[in-house]
Amino acid sequence: MSYTVQASQRTPALIIYLIDVSASMNLLMDGRRRIDIVYEGLTQAIRQMVFRSTKGTRLTPRYRVAILAYSDEVYDLLGGVKGIDEIAAFGTLPELSPRRFSDMAKAFKQAEKILLDELPAMQHCPAPLICHMTDGVATGEDPEPIVQRIMGMGSPDGRVLVENIFISDHLLESPLGDPRRWQGIQSDTGLKDEHAEKLRRMSSALPESYREMLEEAGYSLTQGALMMLPGSCAELVSIGFQMSAATPVR
Repeated sequence: MSYTVQASQRTPALIIYLIDVSASMNLLMDGRRRIDIVYEGLTQAIRQMVFRSTKGTRLTPRYRVAILAYSDEVYDLLGGVKGIDEIAAFGTLPELSPRRFSDMAKAFKQAEKILLDELPAMQHCPAPLICHMTDGVATGEDPEPIVQRIMGMGSPDGRVLVENIFISDHLLESPLGDPRRWQGIQSDTGLKDEHAEKLRRMSSALPESYREMLEEAGYSLTQGALMMLPGSCAELVSIGFQMSAATPVR
């Protein structure tokens, strides 16, 4: 598992976003609603993919994207998997509106269905990635067995990557400090609660190719870091979404 296959028009990367839109996303962070910070981070990630897919004036579909918002139900915001060129043509992303609960398992089941449909045609493509953002404990069925099944799926490039952005001020035992000097969550990093521990078990190791891309962007995540971000400020949420778009490109 190398995670070095480059995304191209013929071998596009598949990225599935799972966005928790439970009622707590109305709470404030850095003076703004959490849902607005997440929307901005997601928009920046899409812009990054457009930039990385553009040569001259030509936009090539190096990425294919699905965006699922979830609460009591799962909402497919793009109406299926779309090429980055199609998403760019939309102009803006659909709005995210906070609702009620947080049925995380239902969202991962929907992502699993997408992967089962897409993977047979992805044998020469980069390993797919699921970027999951949440700010609280899941309601409903335990999502962990579903995520473990997903993490066992993959392509010759590697198993499906699962990234978690957990919006919380109470995740780490030690203060984080400067986000750009932060070395990331390791397997032995002290975490404060059981939900954070569960999300860690549901997070993939950060591939070296992704880590190098983030290093070029000025971040200091070290080897062995997991694809798990404590979204305690807007910059960390942004790093999480940048990580999702760090697939090597040709």
